[in-house]
Amino acid sequence: MADYTPPTVRSQTLSQLSGHEDWRLTLPHARSTHLFLYLSKGQGRTIVLGRRRGLTMNTVLFVPAGTLMMLDIGKQSYGQVVQIPADAGLVLPGDPVQLRVRESMAQAELIAIIDAMQREQATHRPYGAEALQAHAGLLSVWLRRLLASEPAPVGAGKAADRLAAAFCALVERDFRSSQSMADFAATLGVTPTHLTRTLRQTAGITAAEILTGRTLHEARGMLQDGSLPIGLISEMLGFSSAAYFTRFIQKHTGKTPTALRRRR
Repeated sequence: MADYTPPTVRSQTLSQLSGHEDWRLTLPHARSTHLFLYLSKGQGRTIVLGRRRGLTMNTVLFVPAGTLMMLDIGKQSYGQVVQIPADAGLVLPGDPVQLRVRESMAQAELIAIIDAMQREQATHRPYGAEALQAHAGLLSVWLRRLLASEPAPVGAGKAADRLAAAFCALVERDFRSSQSMADFAATLGVTPTHLTRTLRQTAGITAAEILTGRTLHEARGMLQDGSLPIGLISEMLGFSSAAYFTRFIQKHTGKTPTALRRRR
């Protein structure tokens, strides 16, 4: 019988998560893993499913895999992140969650779990992946206990929040399709003006900015982290030509696609 190798759970700091490049967090994006963030120092803001909220010290943010999000954390802030594979088999919330951890005992329990994860990663002992999976299970229990005592999901019942969330879900699904913001508005059964007004209200930015930012994040990631030809990347992201793609990158970064690729 083959040895069991669980999906890889990973703990790191916010700066490690961003690779010391702010755009990896501040531009709209979604992750293939669940993201658990504990901000232990400082402040910032997040936009999850088109809803902007402030982050303060001792705040926990959980974002399920595939959820459109943005993170803008202050330079003097410090946070720890746990990435949990979507197929880890753990019981986790299906919707985003943001909570302030007020009790010192809950804070101490959380810090102990994250510290244990970091020790496992640093020591490289046998069965480390299984140990990390076990610690992630404890993190799941910790989060569900906190939710049971103080339920506070990010999702809200207002019509504006529902429309913003629906738009963000569509963007994440179809941003490579070359559809415009107006096309997304039509799919949602609203006018572009109404969609723009709604996202300004819930997220503080426009629907078009979210769509552009999501495309830009994907483009930068493919250019800087991969080796696919620039023309192919352009085609995969729905651009009508490589020249148009180049103009798009230059407009939003001040650099050509080739120059961004050289930064690797």
